[in-house]
Amino acid sequence: MGMNFIRFLSNHRQEVLTLTGEHLWLVAASMFLAVVIGVPLGILLTRRPKWTPAVLGFNNVMQTVPSLALFGLLMPVPWLGMRAGRLAIVALTLYALLPVVRNTYTGITGVDPGVRYAANAMGLTSAQLLWRVELPLSGPVIIAGIRVATVIAVGVATIAAAVGAGGLGEFIFRGLSMVDNNVILAGAIPAALLALLADAALGGLQRVLLRHRHGRQ
Repeated sequence: MGMNFIRFLSNHRQEVLTLTGEHLWLVAASMFLAVVIGVPLGILLTRRPKWTPAVLGFNNVMQTVPSLALFGLLMPVPWLGMRAGRLAIVALTLYALLPVVRNTYTGITGVDPGVRYAANAMGLTSAQLLWRVELPLSGPVIIAGIRVATVIAVGVATIAAAVGAGGLGEFIFRGLSMVDNNVILAGAIPAALLALLADAALGGLQRVLLRHRHGRQ
């Protein structure tokens, strides 16, 4: 099967590259939205603790909904159902939000109270405290959440092919219908490699931020 798989990749390399590009676009767009929404939301929860159970509870519920069911639930929504790509990006964003929001909230609330007290004694405003103290110190925890969310998005993005959004899931679903392991692997292996590469890159960034934080301390 190894030679057959390599031959399949060679014969379909352009399609593999095209679907990999589509997969990357779905993940990148959804992660951009997850970070843009999730980090400010996590910060907001540290200022409005009473909202925390409701917001994190909603995100937990989103995590428990099976991906195909979520795609199906979103299809009738106006504007989303018209374009499969939009639908997939919104669904992936909902899946990626929980780790981002939770880690942002946990990272900021985990900052040493003594550090906050010292910053307040120096006359820092709430905004200055956030940008100069809390976010730099909680950076590694926030990146850890983004790291988890990215790996989740890469995996769930394979299901997007079921609603016509493209990506490497096209090979997986095609292979299942054809009962052809080579076609399935043509989608599964690149998706797994993308997840590993994203995890390694964000893990490297997390280690850099940890060294920087220890240097600040």
